[in-house]
Amino acid sequence: MVGMTFLKQTIRDVPLDNKTVLVRADYNVPLTKDGNISDDLRIKASIPTLKALLDRGCTVVIVSHLGRPEGRDLQFSLEVVAGRLTELLGKEVKFVNDCIGDGVYQATKRAPKGSVLLLENLRFYAEEEANDEEFAKKIAHDSNARYFVQDGFGVVHRAHASTHAITLKLPSVAGLLLEREYTTITNAMESPKRPLVAVIGGAKVSDKIGVIDAFVRKADQIIVGGAMANTFLAHKGFSVGASKVETDQTETLNTIYAAAEEKVAKEIADSGDPTGRTIDEFIQLPSDVAVATEISPAATRRDVLVTEIAANDIALDIGDASIEKMAETVAGAGTVIWNGTLGYAELPEFAHGSARLALSLASQPETTSIIGGGDTADFALKWDGEGGKSFTHVSTGGGAGLELMAGEKLPGVECLLDRYK
Repeated sequence: MVGMTFLKQTIRDVPLDNKTVLVRADYNVPLTKDGNISDDLRIKASIPTLKALLDRGCTVVIVSHLGRPEGRDLQFSLEVVAGRLTELLGKEVKFVNDCIGDGVYQATKRAPKGSVLLLENLRFYAEEEANDEEFAKKIAHDSNARYFVQDGFGVVHRAHASTHAITLKLPSVAGLLLEREYTTITNAMESPKRPLVAVIGGAKVSDKIGVIDAFVRKADQIIVGGAMANTFLAHKGFSVGASKVETDQTETLNTIYAAAEEKVAKEIADSGDPTGRTIDEFIQLPSDVAVATEISPAATRRDVLVTEIAANDIALDIGDASIEKMAETVAGAGTVIWNGTLGYAELPEFAHGSARLALSLASQPETTSIIGGGDTADFALKWDGEGGKSFTHVSTGGGAGLELMAGEKLPGVECLLDRYK
């Protein structure tokens, strides 16, 4: 794989030694019902950047959001993250119970050199999502920062005060996590080790139109699973019973299949072999599915052919034959990009397809494996049990990763300082 050059400046490129630095992290982590962190991938992913700044004598002030609070709702307080961050850094992280105001200004001004402070949830203020310039100005002033470091990959597809407006107030560069996410995903799309196999699951076609379009153009093989496969199957005339289906995607799917038809026709013309593969071999749908009549832990898994789905059946996973076909396809891949679980993976009975894909990727380290999407990353990490070491890259970004794969510009990256030629 030919590596791309990251075109923005990073923490390596600016003289931030011994300065106070404002870091935008993405600590929007899932919480249990009693308020504990259930998955700390995003917190762990921020550690290399924080340690690199501390090694250079910086005082580090971190901002983030958590959840979707309506005003100051303390069930979304970042205080719990400060505790976990303290454990992971092996250094006290001081929690400050606001992100602007005199209390923040005094805390950051008095912080000893080399301190780490985590400010309260940015989204306690509506100005954050409104990309309010005055709010960004207050954050910059009250943090006493000299530089801004964008390291929250999961938020850079949004133009918010802490991703865009803040860059108008402070010289702004990328952190190590943002650089790694951007270059890893871009390389996989632009110059992958081939063949490139895209495995797309999850619930909705509508959420992933851009990335499906990109994969039709760039991938050597597309495998479709999850509830999304129901919509594809229904489009092709199969009865999918009581399964979840998007009924308003006919035009989108017609466009996808037209592009696939054009690609396959070009392959046949270029090879001169009229017996080349079909569109259905390029976009691989399940030939069988695992169904149940209810979605519950008590549900019994039954595998049926897609031609035999009964009226009250709900398709909740790809079936055994489709799992084997998928494993066979992935076995020959140079690069696999996986976004979206292949079934209702919250229930073990319907996680067979996702678990088998995880096993396939973990068993072939020569394949570049990139896993993205919140639910998919969460599943892969829990399956792996070793922080994702079985895979090449587990992304911290959902929407940002999808938009980057689709070739879209990310506002929170575009506004960073350009790298000098």
